[in-house]
Amino acid sequence: MSTEPDPRRWRALSVCLVAGFMSLLDVSIVNVALPSMQAGLDASAAQVSWVVSGYALTFGLVLVAAGRLGDDRGRRRMFLLGLALFTLTSAVAGFAPTPEVLVVVRLAQGAAAGLLSPQVVGFIQDLFRGPERGTAFGMFGAVVGISTAVGPLLGGLLLAWTGTADGWRWVFFVNIPIGVAALVYAARVLPSDGAARAARRPLDLVGVVLLGVAVVTLMLPLVLSEQDPAGAPWWLLAVSAVTTVAFAGWERRAKRVHGHPLIDGALLRTRSYATGVVLGMTYFAGFTSIFFVLTLYLQNGLGYTPLQTGLALTPFALGSAVTSALGGRLVERFGRPMVVIGLAVVLAGLVATDVALSLAAGDPVATGWALAGTLLVAGAGGGLVVAPNQTLALSEVPSTSGGTAAGVLQTGQRIGTAVGLSAVGAVFFGRLSATGDWASAISRGLLITVGLVAVALVVGLIDLLRSRRTQPPPSPADPSAGSPSSGTSSPSTPGR
Repeated sequence: MSTEPDPRRWRALSVCLVAGFMSLLDVSIVNVALPSMQAGLDASAAQVSWVVSGYALTFGLVLVAAGRLGDDRGRRRMFLLGLALFTLTSAVAGFAPTPEVLVVVRLAQGAAAGLLSPQVVGFIQDLFRGPERGTAFGMFGAVVGISTAVGPLLGGLLLAWTGTADGWRWVFFVNIPIGVAALVYAARVLPSDGAARAARRPLDLVGVVLLGVAVVTLMLPLVLSEQDPAGAPWWLLAVSAVTTVAFAGWERRAKRVHGHPLIDGALLRTRSYATGVVLGMTYFAGFTSIFFVLTLYLQNGLGYTPLQTGLALTPFALGSAVTSALGGRLVERFGRPMVVIGLAVVLAGLVATDVALSLAAGDPVATGWALAGTLLVAGAGGGLVVAPNQTLALSEVPSTSGGTAAGVLQTGQRIGTAVGLSAVGAVFFGRLSATGDWASAISRGLLITVGLVAVALVVGLIDLLRSRRTQPPPSPADPSAGSPSSGTSSPSTPGR
């Protein structure tokens, strides 16, 4: 096998990033169009809620199986299939005549996004080595941060340009020309799957079903509780727990009987990977819920338009874009300490946001200016978390299992997002119902986001302390000891 890097790797990365941006953007861009969608389709609040929740559910449902299919059946094939399905469902969603059709199509669109997403990380694992891999993950981290934060802005712009009557349709139509162009370009530049995949592992279908049931029954009550905590089917959490235990038992049996479990237990016993999954899950619980409560507060509490709301949240995306690229290049040198520093900066930015909102005292102009600085700081910290943590988490994972590992990592992020939105939503709406005070509700909601990011910081600190205790002292006879650039195989060597 040739060790020379693929000359098309940066072009392949560019189309992967475009596809990743589209799939993640559709998590947040739809939110600002919900009132227009409800009016245009004469939909109920429950139906509109499922337009958002259904996408998140099926996105999280298929990630692990999709990653495994990419590892075994070919990333290029799975990427092109996912991108084609995502583009097609975007067109159908835009033309949806009834809310029922829109909900069903959004379920399919979420599955397409889930099929697509692990292949992006898998391609980065396959095509890049050493410092280049950190740079590539840095660019992907910037896409994650920007797509999450800029969704309300792009949605607001589309509604401003196309009008509120049918403007929501353009939230989906905008994906069509981008998706078609990306599909054509991907077919040209993505490396072939080749004939080397003759030794296919059988897909563990029982494991797929058990894991799917466990994920859905965990996420369903969480996503439904965002608006109505009391009415959510919380009993499903017990079903999720039982199914998770059954899945773990089945996977041990599959490993023993035929050696091809859906998720190899050795992956979760790798400390750098397990830490990355837990840290990513807790960080995403706080990171994504920021935009949820701020969007509600700015639009409903202060009377911002969707466009104004998007502009107010843009500083987070700007800060994240700059430091994600920087963090990707520096992660090989600084390792886990850089992630811990990033989490501390995010925490400081969120605390400052809460203080700034209190000082602004509900004044719309003062609030906008106050958020500009504090969200820029929080976003700058976030850029040092997402991409470096992903690089470190996957540093000891072989590229042949990159898709499966990415699927588990991203499933954790989706679960974290659902947990964060549920917890923050319950506190936010509970306070609002009790007091009718938007300022008090946003303050309580932000305290939960601060707490969730603080948990991620504690996870990072514990791993950092453990790694320093177990790291052997450098040998005086080894002239390369202590050099941060001496290792070439693992970008996480320093302080993972």
